[in-house]
Parts: sequence; C-alpha cells; structure tokens
Amino acid sequence: MPKIIPYDREAAVSYARTWAYGRNPNYYDYEEIGGDCTNFASQCLYAGTGVMNFTPTFGWYYINANQKAPAWTGVEYFRNFLVRKEVSPGPFGIETDLYGIQVGDFLQFNFKGEIFSHTPIVVKIGDPVIPENILLAAHSYDAYMRPLSTYVYEQIRYLHILGAYPPQS
Repeated sequence: MPKIIPYDREAAVSYARTWAYGRNPNYYDYEEIGGDCTNFASQCLYAGTGVMNFTPTFGWYYINANQKAPAWTGVEYFRNFLVRKEVSPGPFGIETDLYGIQVGDFLQFNFKGEIFSHTPIVVKIGDPVIPENILLAAHSYDAYMRPLSTYVYEQIRYLHILGAYPPQS
C-alpha cells in the first residue's frame, strides 16, 4: 500500500475563497457549455492534494480544455473516481453523512430526481452541525459562504476526502 498524502483542507478552502467569484485563467471556464461546478471543485481538490491521475478515461486530470478526464468536470464521474476501490494516483474518499463531513469536503445535489448535477465545496461548518451552519462555495451559481439550507434539492450526497495516493513512479 503506497503512502497516503494528507489532504490540505486549508489549501482547498483558500483556493475556493480566491476563485469562488472569479475564474482561474489556467483552467477553461465551462459555464456556457454545461456548467463549471465540478471543474471548480476539482481545482479546489487539486489545490489540496497536488496529485492528478493521468489514466485515460477513468483518471482525474486536467491538461487543457480538450485534454481532461471526465471526472474533472462530470459530477457522477467525480464521485466515482473519488470512491473507487483500486489504489491509484490522486485523491480518494468515501460517501458519508452530514456528520461525517469536514471543511474541504464536497456535496453533490440531485435537483430534479434524475441525476446528480452540482458539486460545491464545504468552506465552513458551524456548531451545531445543521444545514444552516454548513457553508459552501461553488461555480455555476457562483457562491461563497452560501448556507446548505438555501439549496432546494431532492437528494444529496456527502463526499469526505481521506487523502491522495502519490503519483506512480
């Protein structure tokens, strides 16, 4: 088992704070072609791990607008990559519940009862742990410090990041 790289939650949240209402010019803005939320989530996650997985199709990476893994921008692919069973480079995590999340983790929403379609990052958790005290940042409806309680959704999932596996040597 390779050594696990700790997830730098502070770096991920700092990135979210810096870019929640802007766009990092190093990444393409997908807002006009389906949304930018999971691209932004991936950027935050990368800021906190520093490791990509360049496996074609099933990895998690961004080179440019046309060279990226589906998991970098796709809500379902992002979740599937994070909770994968195999040990491979890049961040990994588990699905949990409201009480298992921490700052720097991700939520995903299903708004219309069909598919999950939005991925914000948790930037602050107040006490008690209730939706009003879970604050999020996101693109596609840009937000920073937006309470979870202001979202109207049919389903939610909570993605807790455990760390990252190092790049293959």
